[in-house]
Amino acid sequence: MSDLLADAKAELYQGDPEEFMARRGELVAQVREAGQAAVAKQIGALRKPTRSAWLVNRLVRADPEVTARLAALAAELRGGGLDGGRIRELTVARARLVDELTRQALDGLPAASAAVREEVAATFDAALADPEVAANLGTLVRAAHWAGFGLDPDGAPASTQGPPPAAKTKKPEPAEPSAERERRHREKIISAERAVAEADRTADAANAAERELEDAVRRLEADLAQARQQLADARRQAYRAESQQRRAGETLSRLRE
Repeated sequence: MSDLLADAKAELYQGDPEEFMARRGELVAQVREAGQAAVAKQIGALRKPTRSAWLVNRLVRADPEVTARLAALAAELRGGGLDGGRIRELTVARARLVDELTRQALDGLPAASAAVREEVAATFDAALADPEVAANLGTLVRAAHWAGFGLDPDGAPASTQGPPPAAKTKKPEPAEPSAERERRHREKIISAERAVAEADRTADAANAAERELEDAVRRLEADLAQARQQLADARRQAYRAESQQRRAGETLSRLRE
C-alpha cells in the first residue's frame, strides 16, 4: 500500500494553496473511509502554506535537481580550509543559485509582489545555511529566513561585551588555533557578503516597486489629462448649445410679436 500521508503531502503542498483546505478535507474523508483513522488525523493536521512557501514547495517537487544543487553548494560552504578567494567564489555562486531558483519558482506565474519574491529568495538562501530548512523543502508552511548573521560559527549569539577579567591565580588561556581563527574569519566574511547581497536584492525590489508606481502615476496623469480635455470639449459643446437655444428663443419671440 502506498504511503497515504506522503501522497497527501505531495498533492497538497504542490497544488494551488487556494484549494488546500477543501482538498485536505476530501483526503481526510477518503483515508478515514479506507479505515486509516490515524493517518486521516495526520492529514487533517497539515497546515496551509503561504504563497511564497508554496512556490518553493512546487519547484522542489517538480524538479528534484533543486535539492541536489542546494545540498552540493551547502556542503562546499560548510567545508573547511577555504582561502579568501574560494570563499568569494562560493559567495557569488550562492547569490547566483538563489537568484536562479527564485526565477524558476516564479516562472510562468502572474507578476509576484516584491514581498513574495523576497520571501522565496530568503527561503532558498536559508536552505543553504540551515540543514533543517533544507530537510523541510517540499512541505514548507511559511517562508524561512537564515538567522546566521550576527552569530558565531557555532550558532551562539555574538557577544557585545569583552571577556570577564581573569582571576589573578588563573593561568592564561592558550592562544586560539590558527585554523579556528580562519574558520571564524571565513564565517564573518560570508555573513557580511550575504548581508550585502540581501541589501542588493532589497534595493532591486524597492527600485522595481518605485518604477511600477511611477508607471501607475503616469497612466493616471494621462487619464486625467484626457478627462480634462473631454471636459473642456463638453463645456464648449454645452456653450454652443446654450447659444443656439438662446438665439432660437429670441427668433421665436420676434415671430410671435
